[in-house]
Amino acid sequence: MGQRKKKYQSGEGSKYVTRQAALRMLQLTLKNFRSLCILKGIYPREPHNRKKAQRGTPGIKILYNKKDIQFLMHEPIIWKLRDVKIFARKSGRARALRDFKAVRRHIDNHPVLTLDHIVKERYPTFIDAIRDLDDCLTLCFLFSSFPSLKHVPRDQSALCRRLTVEFMHAVIVSKALRKVFVSIKGYYYQAEIKGQTVTWIVPHHFSFEPQARADVDFKVMSTFVEFYTVVLGFVNFRLYHSLNLYYPPKFPNYSDDIEKDLADEEVYVAERIAALNVSLIRTKEEDQEEEDNAVDEFPDANFLNSLVISPHARVVEFDLEAILDKVGSTDDPEKLEKIKLELERVRALKTLFQGLKFYLNREVPREPLVFIIRCFGGEVSWDRLIFVGATYEEDDKSITHHIIDRPSLSTCIPHSTASYYLFGLYALNLNRKERWSDQVNTICWYYIQPQWVFDSVNARQRLPVETYMIGAILPPHLSPFIDESRDQYIPPEEKLLRDPSLQLEKPFTGDGDDDVLSNVDLGEEETLDKTEDTMLDEKDKEYITSESDDEETEVKEDLELEISSKEKAREEKKKHMAVTVGTLVQEDPREKTRLEKQEYRLREKMIPKKHRRLYKSMMAGRMKRNKEAWLLGKKRKRYEEEEMLKRKAQKKEAIKAALASVDAQEL
Repeated sequence: MGQRKKKYQSGEGSKYVTRQAALRMLQLTLKNFRSLCILKGIYPREPHNRKKAQRGTPGIKILYNKKDIQFLMHEPIIWKLRDVKIFARKSGRARALRDFKAVRRHIDNHPVLTLDHIVKERYPTFIDAIRDLDDCLTLCFLFSSFPSLKHVPRDQSALCRRLTVEFMHAVIVSKALRKVFVSIKGYYYQAEIKGQTVTWIVPHHFSFEPQARADVDFKVMSTFVEFYTVVLGFVNFRLYHSLNLYYPPKFPNYSDDIEKDLADEEVYVAERIAALNVSLIRTKEEDQEEEDNAVDEFPDANFLNSLVISPHARVVEFDLEAILDKVGSTDDPEKLEKIKLELERVRALKTLFQGLKFYLNREVPREPLVFIIRCFGGEVSWDRLIFVGATYEEDDKSITHHIIDRPSLSTCIPHSTASYYLFGLYALNLNRKERWSDQVNTICWYYIQPQWVFDSVNARQRLPVETYMIGAILPPHLSPFIDESRDQYIPPEEKLLRDPSLQLEKPFTGDGDDDVLSNVDLGEEETLDKTEDTMLDEKDKEYITSESDDEETEVKEDLELEISSKEKAREEKKKHMAVTVGTLVQEDPREKTRLEKQEYRLREKMIPKKHRRLYKSMMAGRMKRNKEAWLLGKKRKRYEEEEMLKRKAQKKEAIKAALASVDAQEL
């Protein structure tokens, strides 16, 4: 007799364990268990059959995969967590006994958790770490703006600040930034690093507001940040060495910095690196020239096969990997041409602001604009009293753009030069020309709002500055993250930006049918006529021989008359024969759409049963997106109609006021 199977010893009941059972297996507290699961990347699971997975117990319990818990049992950090528990007990006992020497000894021997082996385990290659860098950067940028909180120590915030600034320097040197967007959440950035797309959010620089309710578990978030700081440190180290930069970053010492002798050296270095306006020292100076030469050379024939990338031209390699991931296989010559065009566009984007010098006013957010401008080859400076790292003053003659976020110009320019600046800005056309003043030895530049920088990056070209002047009504700030393949609403401004030909009405050019019909060979009709004649002659001969001799003469006469009449009719027909333009059969569009819908319904009925539910959910999502796009389009149309009515009303009021003034003058 076979052994009887016990209940829940196999199947769904043996795959999962509850959290309480996992704590007993690992002999850890709930706090340490949560930290361990976050560091190792283990999360609760949702079983297919909760009743069997919970072994018949009612309610909803947190379940983990049993193999994951067995995997955690071999983690060496568990011993460190136990050592921390022992340290807390011993130091607490010594503190209670007021044995301060023992307390100091325990603090000096505090156990430290090393997470290097976990990073190597979760990310075997450098590309794997970059793929998972989105959440890491977003959380590190968020914690870098926090003050010292209960579960967020000051050292952790300072470490996040240092690592994020180092990462931004790596993006600036590699010129890897591709898209930017400003929203109420913060600044969205997207970069291409090692062929991988990395997107992160940087919050706005507002003062921290502590919340009365503990809606956010800062302890859990702090554990995530503890792991992410180690990951970001590894990534920065690899990026800096791949770009031939020293890590930790070094910058050239300037002799004109007077405050260097007065400040701490570490603070001095950290402040100037945080300014994002200092070029870092490279390990080899000649590498920059080789990199520039490698970026500018593109072979014409056999493009991808002959593209030899030197170890110093890593920027080209990153762009090529990213474009190959988007386009796909490179066997098709059309795809090769697309890759070449995309590489040229990216190369032009990297030098978008090259040769331009910007000056930031006091009210403008400094860090995001400096980061964006320097990523695309521009130079930027600001008032020295705001932050360290300013490279030139406001009265520099080579400044091309002055970024101001104020409604008027007179509030931010000295009165001695305000009249000249206003004249140079609005006189003649708004095209920039070097206009010199006799009284003030100053050159004129553009006064623009910050949105011009963001929109120019997303458009991959320098947009006209007329619509971004001070006090002007700005165009809508469009998101560059809209996917054209999905059913999303695309504003008309973005459609016009993507395809400038939409504003022009293309004349209809139909292909004429006269040329086609005129080239028809008429030899076929002539041969048909000849075959008909021969067939008739043979039939007539057979008919003549079949008749009797008595009626032969009569039949001959009749046949001659008949043949002569047929020949005359045929000759008349040939005279009037000509090729005429045929009439096209016009299809009924309603009937065509009805047939297409009918065929589509028939194809839907042929979907297998196991795929039918997935298909229905996909179609429901598509319908939802289409409805949202339709509602947004309707809202935009209603807004435009309201604006048009407002303009008409304003025009009528202006006409009435003008007529009233004329009548008053006449009286």
